[in-house]
Amino acid sequence: MYRTYNNGELTAKNIGEEVTLSGWVQKTRNKGFMIWVDLRDRYGITQLIFDEERTSKEVIEKATKLGREFVIQVTGTVIERESKNPNMPTGDVEILVSELIILNESLTPPFTIEDETDGGEDLRMKYRYLDIRRKPVRENLIFRHKVAIAVRNYLSNEGFIEVETPYLIKSTPEGARDFVVPSRMNEGQFYALPQSPQTFKQLLMVGGLDKYFQIVKCFRDEDLRADRQPEFTQIDCEMAFVEQEDILNAFEGLTKHLLKEINGIEISEFPRMTYDDAMAKYGNDKPDIRFGMEFGELNAVAQHKDFGVFNQAELVVGIAVPGGKAFTRKEIDSLIDWLKRPQIGATGMVYSRCNDDGTHKSSVDKFYDQEDLAKWAEVTGAKAGDLICVLSGDKNKVRTQLSALRMHLAEQLGLRKSDEFAPLWVIDFPLLEWDEETNRYHAMHHPFTSPKPGQLELLDTNPGEVKANAYDLVLNGNEIGGGSIRIHNKKTQALMFDYLGFTPEEAKAQFGFLMDAFQYGAPPHGGLAFGLDRLVAILGGQETIRDFIAFPKNNSGRDVMIDAPAPIDAKQLEELHLKVELKK
Repeated sequence: MYRTYNNGELTAKNIGEEVTLSGWVQKTRNKGFMIWVDLRDRYGITQLIFDEERTSKEVIEKATKLGREFVIQVTGTVIERESKNPNMPTGDVEILVSELIILNESLTPPFTIEDETDGGEDLRMKYRYLDIRRKPVRENLIFRHKVAIAVRNYLSNEGFIEVETPYLIKSTPEGARDFVVPSRMNEGQFYALPQSPQTFKQLLMVGGLDKYFQIVKCFRDEDLRADRQPEFTQIDCEMAFVEQEDILNAFEGLTKHLLKEINGIEISEFPRMTYDDAMAKYGNDKPDIRFGMEFGELNAVAQHKDFGVFNQAELVVGIAVPGGKAFTRKEIDSLIDWLKRPQIGATGMVYSRCNDDGTHKSSVDKFYDQEDLAKWAEVTGAKAGDLICVLSGDKNKVRTQLSALRMHLAEQLGLRKSDEFAPLWVIDFPLLEWDEETNRYHAMHHPFTSPKPGQLELLDTNPGEVKANAYDLVLNGNEIGGGSIRIHNKKTQALMFDYLGFTPEEAKAQFGFLMDAFQYGAPPHGGLAFGLDRLVAILGGQETIRDFIAFPKNNSGRDVMIDAPAPIDAKQLEELHLKVELKK
């Protein structure tokens, strides 16, 4: 037996017991006549003591050769620790070692295996198996496990059935780029890795399963950010005989359960906000509502004077920054420089301070008087001591820019507290969005999303105004889930493909199997998919999903640990009927 206890388990009640422990050497302290070793495993740390008066010379000699991360097994007696450590569960005891076995030696690790390590992110990703030994990473993975178990238990208790769907499927032209897999047995043909199990879960509803879920890997070959990975995990769900309200209620229940079970927080309010209101008030479709700074549209109170910048703008819009009057000119100039970065693209910013005596001082005082500036304050909800930040320009661009500024300021002011949770449903999305490159409409979600009841006819006259029977669940400014009520009628689905630019032949080639299935009694159905990686990160008080993935890829989509992607052997290429010209 390698161990009778783990390294986080022993306390004063075990004093006098003979025990066997195994683990990794965290660190050693050699005083000559006495050696202390901290032994670590997944469960904690136990202090070992080697005493020349009570330990054999052979064992002490072995102990002197121990290095960091050696894997060892020890047997000894639990004794009371002279210098207790109240910050450790095992801090009252230590093990007087009588037997030591070195199970495996270790090279000196390239970074310290400590909570606060000296290793940079790239180095730790290269040696991720060592990084996982560190408590913060290990705890994140255990936390992810707890969330996944809570999801499975809740959905199972609610009558959902977990069903696995295929990973080798057919490539489709909608959405992000597919990862493709060549078929050796079918020359010149390819599978795709699923971006989502969308059509399969709809077929499960046709099959009568009624309530389906799956914690499933999905794949998208797209540009990456800190919160995106080429492979990611979804909590994928679908229900039959439901309307939008049924879906929202079902997954409010799951979200409430997770917040209570995982974070000990009870949430009662799940506000609803239309897509149009979200864009008008916050400039994006996933607003963080833990704090204010709602947009105030200022066209009516700012375009009546001789300030050409505002007069020529499609939209003049501002926010009130709480306590922002205290910002120095240098701090305001820094904000303006931040806005002018290429990533944001603003040309500048106008501002107005709200003084304690009710007066206002702006950067455009020669154009606007106190009465004008008071109206700015009224529209933006600014109070004494606040700063009003105003941007202007093209409606869509300026909303995006002000939204970025709002989030940037919230971070600076400490308004985005990781232990506060504010969920929000965003509903009534546009069904279609215009793509300037292809000069046609694309589905904002996917081509299986149904329009809101009574709006199908608008597709002929004003397709851009048609609202989708779709919804996103937002938590703390992050989209954690999204879904829709699906089209379940073959004629309606064929009509949707037509509006999206598919010929009948293309629609049949790509999705004929689904449309055929609709002819055999498809029930009304809809669903939702949570992004598990992002959900876990937010519940864990963070927003970077990479910290909660065991073996993540970097921003170039590379696994630097195993050095993938990588070239494959010429013989494999030949078997796959592929020719690849290697870069010189």
